[in-house]
Amino acid sequence: MKIVIILLLAFVFGCNTENKKGQTKTKETKEISLLDTLQLRLNHGNKWLANPETQGGVVKMNAMIEAFKTETNKDYNALGKKLAKQTSYIIKNCSMVGEPHDQLHVVLVPMLDEISNLKEAKNNTEGEAALTKLEGLIKDYFIYFKL
Repeated sequence: MKIVIILLLAFVFGCNTENKKGQTKTKETKEISLLDTLQLRLNHGNKWLANPETQGGVVKMNAMIEAFKTETNKDYNALGKKLAKQTSYIIKNCSMVGEPHDQLHVVLVPMLDEISNLKEAKNNTEGEAALTKLEGLIKDYFIYFKL
């Protein structure tokens, strides 16, 4: 749990959050809980632009999961550790600002929680549950973000 908090704080304070003027709201929304304050939504019907490091990082996370699903011996804890390294890369290289940055938080923070759950899974049932939720969040990322 400490790792999730540290990663969240690093992401929130490590990303450049300047220039939030001119933000607009859209009607296209999908509820993903983030302290019940933000909703993931499209940018006037279009996907948000992500920086290359974020997009590439999520693509790599998705590839790691797809490769993991073909393995016969499922080590959810090891997968969680690999995914945590990838999210650290995304956070470290964040250059998004304004509303796209805020929208990224809506989907990335729950991803960090599920990765933490993978790392701490005590059995395959817990690991599979966390992985299923994480796959849904990655799918949502690709619905709402593009390069």
